Amino acid sequence: MLVAGRPMRSLWPAPARDALHVIDQRRLPHELVAARLTGVAEAARAIREMWVRGAPLIGATAAYGLALQCRVDAGDAALQRAAAELGATRPTAVNLQWALGRMLARLLPLAPLARAEAAWVEADAIADADVAANAAIGRHGLAWLRTLRPRDGRRLNLLTHCNAGWLATVDWGTALAPVYAAQAAGLEVHVWVDETRPRNQGASLSAWELAQQRVPHTLVADNAGGHLMQRGRVDAVIVGCDRVAANGDVCNKIGTYLKALAARANGVPFMVAMPLSTLDLGLPDGAAVPIEERSAREVTHVHGRGPDGAVVEVQIAPDGCAAANPAFDVTPAALVDGLITERGIVAADGAALRRLGQSA
Repeated sequence: MLVAGRPMRSLWPAPARDALHVIDQRRLPHELVAARLTGVAEAARAIREMWVRGAPLIGATAAYGLALQCRVDAGDAALQRAAAELGATRPTAVNLQWALGRMLARLLPLAPLARAEAAWVEADAIADADVAANAAIGRHGLAWLRTLRPRDGRRLNLLTHCNAGWLATVDWGTALAPVYAAQAAGLEVHVWVDETRPRNQGASLSAWELAQQRVPHTLVADNAGGHLMQRGRVDAVIVGCDRVAANGDVCNKIGTYLKALAARANGVPFMVAMPLSTLDLGLPDGAAVPIEERSAREVTHVHGRGPDGAVVEVQIAPDGCAAANPAFDVTPAALVDGLITERGIVAADGAALRRLGQSA
């Protein structure tokens, strides 16, 4: 996508193939900074501490992490240890394990001396496939958006939750890919951006990248979505996902379930952008998804830019206040009107997903 008018991906390998550059998303929206990762430990830290985040992007980062490992030791045991270290960073998004499994399947049958070059080629292939999949999601999503009639008679008003744009992927994004495709096609669209507590990925990331692309958008508090739907100010809700179970249950950022309930109550279509790498046919339903519990400090404190321009952390809860921080929730398949995939739009039901998985 474009940053200050110039094309940019969310990660890119160094020309010498000795490092991976990633956007440090903790620094956005106040400054754009690239971090240089040179080994497995740094790649794992970047995923765990959310320098990079978003299901497709952490999968691609982990793939490059194994490529970095091959520069040091490409033996079977070393690769298995590196994959375990990377895979333990975040439990919910299935793309992480998917990418690591794909890398090991490609590398382990090879002689160790042949693995370094093959690892970079395979990691590049995973990154490029993500870009292609997201572009296809954008095309299919655009075709669906064209079928909607704007309730205000002028422009389509879409609501999204968390950040499922290009910052959550290698490029284009998932839920925001149809928005960018619509903009390119001349379809007038406006996005209601949930702030997405507790880490505020909507306020800090989605709003930033929509501004970079000059897409009209308005930031709202998380609890405003139901009100906007009730007043007829939302034509559709589009979200991303971190894992979709075999029965069509969708796991996504905490708060997604409430948006789906409000959408159903108000007759607003609720769509999920799902690259096939996020489909987990081995998981029977959403109840089996491992839900990451993150630090309570993300709830009791917030980060922001002070009057002097410095980014500071501010406590918003009383001293000693207990806080729970489940990072994801599960939206039942019955509340999902469709899954926008790179193969087209499919129903959120087991039979359709099995057919889709078999064709992949």
